[in-house]
Amino acid sequence: MNLVDSCGWLEYFADGPNAGFFEKPLSNILELIVPSICIHEVFKSTLCQKGEDLALQVIAVMEQAEVVALDTQIALLSAKLGHELKLPLADSVVLATARKYNATIWTQDSDFEGLPGVRYIERRK
Repeated sequence: MNLVDSCGWLEYFADGPNAGFFEKPLSNILELIVPSICIHEVFKSTLCQKGEDLALQVIAVMEQAEVVALDTQIALLSAKLGHELKLPLADSVVLATARKYNATIWTQDSDFEGLPGVRYIERRK
C-alpha cells in the first residue's frame, strides 16, 4: 500500500518539479490510501489558491482511492507518535494511518525525512 502526503498531492496537481516522483504511487489507485486529514489539507489549500470548483474536482480524484477516516485507533497511535517524534498533528495522523495499513508514505515534507517506511524527496523550487 502507498500513502501520498498532502504536499505530494499538491505538488502533483500543480505539476511542480517533484510531480514525477509522486506519479508512480498515484497511478496505482488500487494500492493507494488517503487519510481524511489529507482531504482536509488539500481541499483547504486548493480552495484558498484556486477556488472551490477546482478544489472539489481535486477531492473527487483523491476519493478514487480508499479514504481512511480518523478513528480512535489511529487517533491514539497518532498522539503517541506525535509525542515521541515531536510531529505536528497532521503529520502524526498521516504516519499513524500509514502504520495501521502498512503503507509507504511518499512525501517532500522534511518532518518525515529518515523515518522508516517513508519515501522522501527534497522539495525543489
